[in-house]
Amino acid sequence: MSASTATPRAPAPKAEAVLRRLEWTVLRRLDGLLHGDYRTLFRGFGLDLADLREYQYHDDVRHIDWNVTARLQTPYVREYHEDREVNAWFVLDLSPSVDFGSGRQHKREVAAEFVTVLAQLLSRHGNRVGALFYGAEMDTVIPARSGRRQVLHILQRMLARPALDKAPATDLQGFLKAAYQVMPRRSLVFVVSDFISTPGWGKPLAQLAQRHEVLAVRLYDPLEMELPDIGLLTMQDAETGEQIFVDTHDKGFRKRFAAAADRRETELRSAFNQAGVDTLELSTEDDLVNALMRFADLRKQRSRLAAGATLPAHLGRVQ
Repeated sequence: MSASTATPRAPAPKAEAVLRRLEWTVLRRLDGLLHGDYRTLFRGFGLDLADLREYQYHDDVRHIDWNVTARLQTPYVREYHEDREVNAWFVLDLSPSVDFGSGRQHKREVAAEFVTVLAQLLSRHGNRVGALFYGAEMDTVIPARSGRRQVLHILQRMLARPALDKAPATDLQGFLKAAYQVMPRRSLVFVVSDFISTPGWGKPLAQLAQRHEVLAVRLYDPLEMELPDIGLLTMQDAETGEQIFVDTHDKGFRKRFAAAADRRETELRSAFNQAGVDTLELSTEDDLVNALMRFADLRKQRSRLAAGATLPAHLGRVQ
């Protein structure tokens, strides 16, 4: 459900203006913070399997081939040839629920900024970026290409896309299955969604992660987690358009709402863990640079796990 207090959407700005703004406000800050180590954000992508060999001390445990290890009863690791030209795909859920926002931004605007920054960061290192769009189904495929013009093309298609007043319930399961067929080559894949969907998307997400390096980028608004005490409120289901009146003065209702949100958070964490994907959580009130740096810290910590380090509790969930 989304609340009627959400701010209306402003007219879509031009892609060139948005990209220039993000280059000044986000990319310049990232350049200073990453100190050239942009691969920190993209561990393990762009690799083609070259050979298998027996595990040796100090090998990265992430490269163990568990199927071969089980069959031969001896640990084996995969060796890769690095592909300098990487394909990166943005699998974008643009269903009606991502047009919700209770503050200065809607979830779709957060998604557009994230896609623009990451696409530009990847493109200027010579990599190719493409995008898949979902509204009521997967309706747009933008083939992977390199260069600034490609970044602008993806951004403009996002900005020009009209918001849907209502649509069938989001089916991420079908979307991820379709995406799997479109991307046969090993790629870096960003699944950008609020993950408000019919159940069943965990299995195709795991299948996608077996072929690609997948990052789940979860969009959310604070109002979806906890309701403030602001009296009578009209809430509308962003997907179906159904409306109900609620009294947020009612402590019992606010408590039940928070409990339902907590259950959904637990289910999401479990689905991401079972799929074996890292998660970057982006709030409509978040600072994109800070969120990306938290994610970079998580990547560094996960790399140290191969040497026996312990992952700090606060990095178990990047938000």
